[in-house]
Amino acid sequence: MTTDRPQQNRLAGIGLRVAAATCFAFMATLVKLGHDAGVEVVELAFYRFAFGLPPLLLWIAVSRNFDVWRTQRPLAHVWRAAAGLTTLILSFSALALLPLAETTTIGFAAPLFSVALSALILGESVGRHRWTAVILGFVGVLVVMRPEGRDLPPLGLALAGLAAFGAGIVTITIRQVGKTEGTQTIVLWFSLLSMAATGALMPFFGKAHDPGTWLLLLALGAVGGFSQICLTASLRFAPVSTVVPFDYSQLLWAVLLGWLVFSDRPASTTWQGAAIIIASGLYTLYREHRLGREAAREPAL
Repeated sequence: MTTDRPQQNRLAGIGLRVAAATCFAFMATLVKLGHDAGVEVVELAFYRFAFGLPPLLLWIAVSRNFDVWRTQRPLAHVWRAAAGLTTLILSFSALALLPLAETTTIGFAAPLFSVALSALILGESVGRHRWTAVILGFVGVLVVMRPEGRDLPPLGLALAGLAAFGAGIVTITIRQVGKTEGTQTIVLWFSLLSMAATGALMPFFGKAHDPGTWLLLLALGAVGGFSQICLTASLRFAPVSTVVPFDYSQLLWAVLLGWLVFSDRPASTTWQGAAIIIASGLYTLYREHRLGREAAREPAL
């Protein structure tokens, strides 16, 4: 007797991934609004983790994983937190200078950096097909960085590019730490360490805000925390190859929110570069999936 449970699981995974991409787009919008309200980057990062902690703790409580804080690799978590927090700061800083669509599109280069870094740092085999996809993806990034009829600040472009590179490093780091640590453990340690680091700087950067700004910061943390939960939970219902392509729906939200909230309309070259980056990313994902299936068919020796 057949069952539609796998189909339902895949649909749930896709739905959660789309929800995560949507939340990330709204979080980026809130960050830009925070910049416009005069909130410092350190403050934005601190409240992202502080107000994002309750959803995380609720997730842990619902799963009844009360030993989630235990770890045998505290230094690995420190490195993961340092890489993740630096990437977050770079991304938040880029959003102060660039439109949502361009920042989001450049961020899509992160998986391409992950492939390159997996070969250079982990010594993994990366064939000519994936190297070709990486090179094409970086060409797409260059197209976005030189928009038609618009001048984007070089500092903002540099920060966005460094943030994408940092996201690639974070991916490699999580792959390493994840060999011995659970997902909730990684997320909890990252949140607590990042909140402690930014909290130590709050006496120098923190300041009073009006009720509207506090509401914005509360929403930033809640949306950020919820997006992290959805992103992680999506992989419980469907494989990576099924859900990752839906990450690109974030670009549609970024364009829409950038237009509605900030009156920004992306240049035609942004769409052209996005098409190249997305195509190269999907091809890289296809190659990863195909190679994984071929490895699974090989007989054990």
